[in-house]
Amino acid sequence: IAQANAPLTADRTFSEPQVTCRYRTEFCEKPANEVQYMDVAPMQVISIAAGLIPFLEHDDANRALMGANMMRQGVPLMRTERPYVGTGLEGISAKDSRVIVTALGEGVVAYVCADFVVVTPDGALPAPMPAASCPEKGIWRYDLQKFRRCNSGCCFNQRPIVRRGQRVAVGDCIADGPATDQGELALGKNLLVAFMSWRGYNFEDAILINERIVREDVLTSLHIVTFECDARDTKLGPEEITRDIPNVGEDMLKNLGTDGIIRVGAEVKPGDILVGKVTPKGETELSPEERLLRAIFGEKAADVRDTSLKVPPGTTGIVMSVQVSTNNKEVEADKAEAQKSAKESERKTQAQIAKIEKDLVAKLSGYFLNEKVDADVIDTATGDVIIPAGKKIKKAQLAMLAQAHAHWDTKDESLQNKLGEIMEPFNDAFAGIEDAAAEDAVAGAFGSDFDDGGEIVKHVRVFLVDKKNLSVGDKMAGRHGNKGVVSRILPSCDMPFLPDGRPVDIVLNPLGVPSRMNLGQLFETYLGLACRYLGFHAATPVFDGVRETEIDDLLKQARAVQEKDEGDRSWITPEGKTVLYDGMTGEPFQQKVVVGVIYMLKLHHLVTDKMHARATGPYSLVTQQPLGGKAQLGGQRMGEMEVWALEAYGVAYALQELLTVKSDDVQGRTRIYESIVKGTNILDSGMPESFSVLIHELRGLCLDTQLLGGETDARRPADNTESAGAALPAGVASDDLLSGALTL
Repeated sequence: IAQANAPLTADRTFSEPQVTCRYRTEFCEKPANEVQYMDVAPMQVISIAAGLIPFLEHDDANRALMGANMMRQGVPLMRTERPYVGTGLEGISAKDSRVIVTALGEGVVAYVCADFVVVTPDGALPAPMPAASCPEKGIWRYDLQKFRRCNSGCCFNQRPIVRRGQRVAVGDCIADGPATDQGELALGKNLLVAFMSWRGYNFEDAILINERIVREDVLTSLHIVTFECDARDTKLGPEEITRDIPNVGEDMLKNLGTDGIIRVGAEVKPGDILVGKVTPKGETELSPEERLLRAIFGEKAADVRDTSLKVPPGTTGIVMSVQVSTNNKEVEADKAEAQKSAKESERKTQAQIAKIEKDLVAKLSGYFLNEKVDADVIDTATGDVIIPAGKKIKKAQLAMLAQAHAHWDTKDESLQNKLGEIMEPFNDAFAGIEDAAAEDAVAGAFGSDFDDGGEIVKHVRVFLVDKKNLSVGDKMAGRHGNKGVVSRILPSCDMPFLPDGRPVDIVLNPLGVPSRMNLGQLFETYLGLACRYLGFHAATPVFDGVRETEIDDLLKQARAVQEKDEGDRSWITPEGKTVLYDGMTGEPFQQKVVVGVIYMLKLHHLVTDKMHARATGPYSLVTQQPLGGKAQLGGQRMGEMEVWALEAYGVAYALQELLTVKSDDVQGRTRIYESIVKGTNILDSGMPESFSVLIHELRGLCLDTQLLGGETDARRPADNTESAGAALPAGVASDDLLSGALTL
């Protein structure tokens, strides 16, 4: 088997008489006429993810694995840009991912807008705008998906890239999708990079970023959040979606419409009302004063409570769209349709079962009709005898046996084997029909939003879009496993700048290269710089890419172009290093610095999604401890191993606080709050609720566990001083452990 990069002639034969190839796991050279097979491509041994890493052959395997995995975590950016340095697989992967729109037929673009594209044979737009494609006439309409939410919460949007009058062929890209540019995969941005240290801000994989990146939305992404609210018909009365909410000021209601739903385009922050909703209260006994107040101010506020849908903490954005799913009439219509569909499905199932039973009876008749058996055949479900022993078998009895195909038995082993052999394929068919019917029933039960006993009166879905700029704490990565966290966003005037006055976009630490052994990022940096100045995009396939000498030649060409454009201010050198100037002092740095263009991705690990704080919040019903984690508005988890760490330092009072009043000591929580308010700051801890849970667990195992205490320590006999070992001094309480320990 010859290698894929073996030199070939114009007629696709080997140009060399001897060809390097593989033969029985050995690498050797063989005459060209003895070679029967050839590899398709040098990259055929790696996956599509690894195949997207340029200069993969120069990267350590561990870092290449990280790079391939982190490309899957890239966030689709608001403005996409394909890489200057690719591998040639970007177009194939974008097309096969189905996020872009490709032409199904050739023609000329007749109409383009943000929502759809129309292609006709001659470019003339038909008089009525076509609502759908008509392949017979050569008319193709491509509808684009606009601002949909992905499962990851990112924005799925398609943008047309063709112009009116442009001719397209089958397979040509008509519209870009998320993370694509000109029909190629575009997960990040090409940034001007400098490999140098800068005042400690890129220590330990930290990344220094130019403020221009934030100001010009270079690495900005759109994220869509969905909130849902149901108004139900409860036992106390129907819930109501309304703007009339008790005890809520007008400033909180300013963005709500007359129907109680927030207007599209409103900017919201945590705590803002998205859908105003009131729920009926239970009947309670009122005091005379409350009755008087209700008579004066009306009873609306007292009868209902505020259950509005509000923006949760940590979420901001703009209302993009609102979907309202109608009223009871449509709910009833949906229920009636579902019932009708269920009946139709059941009828079809019964018809299929009847047909198989008929075929089974015909099969059994060929063996047993008018025959006799030596033992009774019994229906195990009812206990009835289906076929009695010693009597001629009739067709009606075989029909009863077919109906009891899953629950019959006989004491005659040979008869049981014979019947089982005949009925086995039919039982498989019965099982398949029953499984399909069960799936239909589940789909009918869960397929509709309204199948909850007709309780939902109104269903509202609100979509928020949040524009997230790059911020300190966000994770970034290249394609070579070179990941890091943004440590500082520096004003453009303070960034290191080139001899022509241009500041760099990003500063990476050079210490991140040698020990990680991912030199591919340096090759990409040099080649990317040459591509930017020479105005082309390079494809360097894995194991068959651009050689180092070719990069040198391209850098020389780029320098010639730069000298022509900028004259004395040209800074590209054959070795790829240049003098940089400190933006704060204006002085040149002592050493020359590698400057080039690198492709960087913003990953899904955004600091705004991870930042969380809790003041007061929900508690667990069983243990009475605060809930943990951001999703439940909980606190920082203080686990078993964290307790060990504090125990190792002997911080007894900190541990006492954490394990009692800051956790599940219910009375202690109240007392410590009062003491803080009064300014006494006295810790008076009690019994943690988790201890009570342990006691109840032991009692559930039939171990009667009781807490013994009081004036006398019940673990030590009070009167028998001999058994206690020593008598306590007079005037010392028996439960004073410190005095007792000193005495003993």
